[in-house]
Amino acid sequence: MRKLTGLRRLAVCAAALPLSVAPSAAAVADGATAGPNPVAARLDAYWTPARMTAALPVDTAEGIESGPASSPAVDGPRPGEYIPPSWSFDGIPQAGTFFWTDARGTGRTCSGSVVRSPGHDLVLSAGHCLKGYSGTAAQRRLVFVPGYHDGVKPYGVFPVGTNGVYVPQQYYDLGEHAGAAYDFGFAVTEPDQDGTPLQDAVGGVRLLTGTGYDHAPVRMIGYPAGADKPLECWSRTTRWPSDDPADPGTFPRIACDAFVGGTSGGPMLVPWPGGWGVIGVIGGYHTGGDTPQISYSAYFGAAVRALYGAAVAGAPPAGVGGARR
Repeated sequence: MRKLTGLRRLAVCAAALPLSVAPSAAAVADGATAGPNPVAARLDAYWTPARMTAALPVDTAEGIESGPASSPAVDGPRPGEYIPPSWSFDGIPQAGTFFWTDARGTGRTCSGSVVRSPGHDLVLSAGHCLKGYSGTAAQRRLVFVPGYHDGVKPYGVFPVGTNGVYVPQQYYDLGEHAGAAYDFGFAVTEPDQDGTPLQDAVGGVRLLTGTGYDHAPVRMIGYPAGADKPLECWSRTTRWPSDDPADPGTFPRIACDAFVGGTSGGPMLVPWPGGWGVIGVIGGYHTGGDTPQISYSAYFGAAVRALYGAAVAGAPPAGVGGARR
C-alpha cells in the first residue's frame, strides 16, 4: 500500500540515453487541433473543485492489495540517513493528477507526467494507479489534469480514451507484489474541450530508459490526495535490491519526506537538455514505498520501452478481452 492516507491533516514541510523512439515535437504540427471535444467539456464540468479535493488516493480503492501478510521489516530511513524535506508549490505544466470514479462512484486520484510522443497525448504513471481502468467502463470519468493546484485546472482536462490504458501484461499476470518490477503504465489521452492535444498544451518530458540506478540531482513531484498543491523534493536515487521475496526485483530508491497517498505515479525527474527527463515514477516494491520518507520506482529498461512502443502504435492494451483484472 502506498504510504499513509491521513492526507487532509498532513502538515507538509515547507550519463543517460534518451528513449530511441521518442520523437521531436515536430512529429505533430504544433498547435494542431481536432475540433471541440464534447467529452472533455462534460468531464470538465463534472470535476468541480469540491469533487477533486474529495477524491481519495488509489491505494485505498477496492481491489488494491494492502501489502503481503508475510512482509519482512518495512524499509524506511536508515540510522543517521538524511531525509530531504518536501514543500508544496504550484506545480509544473508537465506534471499533474488523474481523477476518476471507481465502481461505487467514489472519486479517486493518482499522479502522472506528460511524456513526449508522436501523438502528443501520452501520460506516464504507476501501473497500480491505472490497471483497473482500461476498457470501456461507462462511469470511470478518467481524466488527466496537468498543472492542477488549489482546485484549479489551469490547462483544462484531458479524457483518457477508450482502451487507452497501457500496463504491462506481466503486471496483470503476476499481480502487484510479484510483478512489482512492472509497476508503470501509460494513458493515451483525448484532446481538451477546445480540441488541443495534451502535449501541445503543456509540453512534455523526455522518457529515459537504460540509465542505471544512480542519479543526482533528482526532482520528485507528487500530488497528495486532498492537498491544495503538489509536493516537490530534490534528492538522489540509489540501487535497492528487494529484501522481500514476495516483491522481487531491484529498484531505484529515493529519500524524500512527506510523500504519502496520492503521490503514486509522480515522476522522478532529472535535468535534460531543453527541459526534464523522467527516470522513474513512484511505484513498485510495496507499490512505491511503505513510509512517507522513502519511495521506489520500477527500473526503466526494456519493458518500459516496449510498453511505450505499444502505446504509441495504438496496439491492443494488455488484458483487453483477456487477462485484465
